[in-house]
Amino acid sequence: MRRSVTTVPAAALTLAMSVALAIPSGEVAAATTVTSVTSAPTAAYLPGTHCTAFPASSYWHADISRLPVNARSAQWLSHMQAKTRKLHPDFGPAFGAQPVPYGIPVTYVSSTHAKVAVRFDYASESNRGPYPLGRDTKVEGGSWSTGDRHTVIVDTGTCVLYETWATRPSGGRWFAGSGAYWSLKSNGLRPSGWTSADAAGLPILPGLLRWDEVARGRVDHAIRFTTNTTDRTYVWPARHQAGSVSNRSYPPMGARFRLKASFNISHYPRDARVVLVAMKKYGLVLADNGSPWFFQGTADSHWPATVYQSLKSVPASAFEAIDTSRLRISSNSAACRRI
Repeated sequence: MRRSVTTVPAAALTLAMSVALAIPSGEVAAATTVTSVTSAPTAAYLPGTHCTAFPASSYWHADISRLPVNARSAQWLSHMQAKTRKLHPDFGPAFGAQPVPYGIPVTYVSSTHAKVAVRFDYASESNRGPYPLGRDTKVEGGSWSTGDRHTVIVDTGTCVLYETWATRPSGGRWFAGSGAYWSLKSNGLRPSGWTSADAAGLPILPGLLRWDEVARGRVDHAIRFTTNTTDRTYVWPARHQAGSVSNRSYPPMGARFRLKASFNISHYPRDARVVLVAMKKYGLVLADNGSPWFFQGTADSHWPATVYQSLKSVPASAFEAIDTSRLRISSNSAACRRI
């Protein structure tokens, strides 16, 4: 994950913590297109909780099936190797390569869980904490010493989401590259220019594909994905860039992509169609630097091979970049207009 450092005054840190938290003041079809939706957007509860992955009015739950194609779509796709690449589900069995399945795990804790101080490499852009980290916390890759080591923790009592990157305990203390937290009941964003546990400054949880929702038959949100080279810009609701080029023909952090309505999904297995319907309706959000067209799901031993194997056949050329500017109500909020 490539990062850039922005110096933020101490006074802004206190303000940003309150902004970041912003505490409030069955669609599967074998058809080749997605029809317009007249009902209000919805957000399902996270498993075993009364918390949703942000409000139904959030950008993550916005229907983009009728939004226009972005004027730079062809340029961005050309720099994402779309002609030769296919989707790559970045989750599923590890086949012995690591101690846990591939994917990013989610840890659910009660409000009584002990919280600890964390020292951050990017302290000026991180929420200070404390964080409910512990030896019971699930970490990406199953190891505290290698890889991106993301943690995603939901406090089921307060519906507060905590996320860290490059997380490691050492000598009785906790360290991480960066960290952020949000109220899952709010559409508040991080301060402009701030990273999170993701290079785009966005939360990871709402973009993770989960087995419970696929099994239920409905994914109601956009899906997080990566590409290797990005522009040194970001677009709403992203808050941070980590690009390696200054060239608008490369995609910025926060760019949103949609599976074309014309792409035929009728021959895919039922579970894969659930995902593809979501990619037509809610799309993909570019959230981090990584391998092109890798999209993320939770680390879960229940993922069936029919999902991740069949989705590997979807060509990247079947996607198009979308202009989401019509959704924006405020540059400092993830709340969306209904289109």
